[in-house]
Amino acid sequence: MPRVIWKGAISFGLVHVPVALYPASSESGIDFDWLDKRSMDPVGYKRINKRTGKEIDRTNIVKGVKVEGGDYVVLGDDEIKAAYPKTTQTIEIEAFVQAAEIAFTHLEKPYYLEPIGKGEKVYVLLREAMLAAGVIGIARVVMHTKEHLAAVVPAGPALMLNTLRWAKEIRPWSELNLPAEGKKAVQLKDNELKMAGQLIKDMTEAWQPERYADRFTEAVHALLEQRIEAGKTEKVQPLEEGAAPAPSNVVDLTELLAKSLGNRKPGSNSAPAKKADAAAARKAPRKTAARKRA
Repeated sequence: MPRVIWKGAISFGLVHVPVALYPASSESGIDFDWLDKRSMDPVGYKRINKRTGKEIDRTNIVKGVKVEGGDYVVLGDDEIKAAYPKTTQTIEIEAFVQAAEIAFTHLEKPYYLEPIGKGEKVYVLLREAMLAAGVIGIARVVMHTKEHLAAVVPAGPALMLNTLRWAKEIRPWSELNLPAEGKKAVQLKDNELKMAGQLIKDMTEAWQPERYADRFTEAVHALLEQRIEAGKTEKVQPLEEGAAPAPSNVVDLTELLAKSLGNRKPGSNSAPAKKADAAAARKAPRKTAARKRA
């Protein structure tokens, strides 16, 4: 069972669906640890004071944002949450769109959303309504003091959340030397295009993800098994694991669909988001030219 990494609620209109967020993917590669070959001791990343060169305890580390003149504004986790408290507890759906409209380049990482408290009814309500409409939800969510754009997607019995890259994070292809669109860019012959199309048709099949496996990882595991069977292992003291995040509580609101519809106005989809973005921009510290050069 994966560990809960966030608790809050999905919000659409005035309806809240209390949920817990779980990772929906796992790393399948080989996790190599760094070891000191002389003693077989683990080698890790130390928290070092760059001026004194001394290691410091994590309790003495704070978050700072560099501003004009080289000074820093220091912000604590509680202050960050207090500045925008609603978003740290809510997956706020701002619009519903067709899934095909989202390019693969925007997809980042998947998570499962599980109903908590007495949220089963509104959870199923949202899931089934989205399935019937054939849409997914576009939302904002804050995790680990970072805001993410996300897609809320019905998938089988689950509602899933897939974080999305912001539009400005996708580099434009204009930076690359790409051939122009259309077959005339490199003078393709009709016969060449016909044969390529036939090859693609012959190789086209239904998507079966279970048919594909990480062959490199399997080969390394086989090598590891050979070493274990030969007794070629070293004893290493394991590193300590981090503490689990603290949970939070969210109130379930189940009777607000009609009121949500009544509050909606034609063409009002993007207005709240734009106002929120503008307010956030006014409050944010200005980036200086010196910072950009750094």
